[in-house]
Amino acid sequence: MTVNKKITEQNTTIFINNDVFYNKKMELNRNISIALLKAINRKNMVVCLPMAATGIRAVRMLKELPKNMIKEMNVNDIDKKAVKNIKQNLKLNKLEKDKRIKLTNKDGRLLILEQGGYDYIDIDPFGSPNTMLDSAILKLSREGILAVTATDTGALAGTHVRAGLRKYWAKGMKNELMHEIGLRILIRRVQLIGADHEKALYPIYAFATQHYYRVFFICRKGRKLADEVVKEHSYLLYCKKCLSRHFNKINSYSCCKKIPMQWAGPMWTGQLWDKDLAAKIYNLLPNDITHKIRQESEIKDSLLFYDLHKIAKYYRLPPPKTEDALIKLKQNKIKATPTHFSDTGIRTNIKIKQFINTIKKKFA
Repeated sequence: MTVNKKITEQNTTIFINNDVFYNKKMELNRNISIALLKAINRKNMVVCLPMAATGIRAVRMLKELPKNMIKEMNVNDIDKKAVKNIKQNLKLNKLEKDKRIKLTNKDGRLLILEQGGYDYIDIDPFGSPNTMLDSAILKLSREGILAVTATDTGALAGTHVRAGLRKYWAKGMKNELMHEIGLRILIRRVQLIGADHEKALYPIYAFATQHYYRVFFICRKGRKLADEVVKEHSYLLYCKKCLSRHFNKINSYSCCKKIPMQWAGPMWTGQLWDKDLAAKIYNLLPNDITHKIRQESEIKDSLLFYDLHKIAKYYRLPPPKTEDALIKLKQNKIKATPTHFSDTGIRTNIKIKQFINTIKKKFA
């Protein structure tokens, strides 16, 4: 039996029911999506939401973004019950007569392929985004934005190695770095499909939280650009004894008395954020994650991050507070910030030995 109830997200009220998927935990995902679109501040965008479910993302975008930002919005779901729910929610929010909306009930891939180019496509599935990626990237316009969510973090983060190899053509690593590694593996997977279509997909904003990964890409066309993106794909090599790490084109290397290093990847090794965009998003949506990302975006060429608790355990140090470690690093003129990937992690661009020697000074 279908039971409708009303819920409110930000300033939008919708009906939800037990027949159509709605995830309250994805509210942050939607908040950041809307903040990003406000930050890029484009006009007359053609938008595609091929997996719209209750329509909450569509309704919020139509209500919260400037009207001249969206020229056309294709809202779709393969489930007839979902489309019925979307109609209810458009009517509830007095949007049923908005001529910008095209509501359809079909396979999302077919919808994408039937239309012309899109300026913004949002792939937000339950599980892997893989089945939608090829059609979405094919139809993504020059300078278009592709938003991708993945909730199958086990395959990306190294818990399910075979699934990761099968779905993402890469191996994760189950340790303190697993979520950043998983996010970078997801980015590479999307970029390889872009390269098939001679499109370079650069991440401009990415995060991992609440058991899902989210990446926004900007599309630039051209063979040379696509080639340059692929050049930034490498393996991460990690020494479980001294905790050092580096990127390498092959997945074999030794450290600490010739002990083989653990490996993960291949993955994207470049920047995860456009720092100007990160600053704008934080100003529009100030919270713990957007604040940390704004800080992280200032660090270039980091080897992911260092986890203070892991270092304290391996080097037999009293675990320092993150704030104290940051002060000590900055006193030594080292660029360092907290990371949203871990409450005890610090992002910096120095090697592990320098990091540890600097932290040790605190206890001298």
